[in-house]
Formats: sequence, structure tokens, C-alpha cells
Amino acid sequence: MKKTYKIEVDCANCANKMEEAARGTAGIASAVVNFMTQKMTVEFTEGSDPKKVMQDVLKACKKVEDDCEIYL
Repeated sequence: MKKTYKIEVDCANCANKMEEAARGTAGIASAVVNFMTQKMTVEFTEGSDPKKVMQDVLKACKKVEDDCEIYL
């Protein structure tokens, strides 16, 4: 399953950090962050719970960029 989330991030480098953090999260098959549109598109692994996985993604992103936001 693929979903797109609105995000808030200040710079392109920070968006890259968020993308890497999301890709490293269990339950994520792929993640792409678009700084220009302020959106994150994620593809979940089969059988994963998107709500739970996205909470983990948000935590991982906050570790690398504490002022970012993902609107779940």
C-alpha cells in the first residue's frame, strides 16, 4: 500500500535526512520526500500497520531533524 503525507520541513538537506530515516524504519518498503511540494510518499511492506509504522517514522525523523513535522 502506498500513501502520501503532508510534511513540514525547512530545507532540502533536512528533507533528505527525513527520507533516509523513513527508509530505515521497519515496515517501510520505500519512501520519497519531495521538498518542493512538502510531501512524503511511502510504500508499506505487506502486512504492516500503516498507523503504527508512521508513528515510528515520525519518531525517526524527529531524531534527525527535530523541527520537522509529518501530518498523520
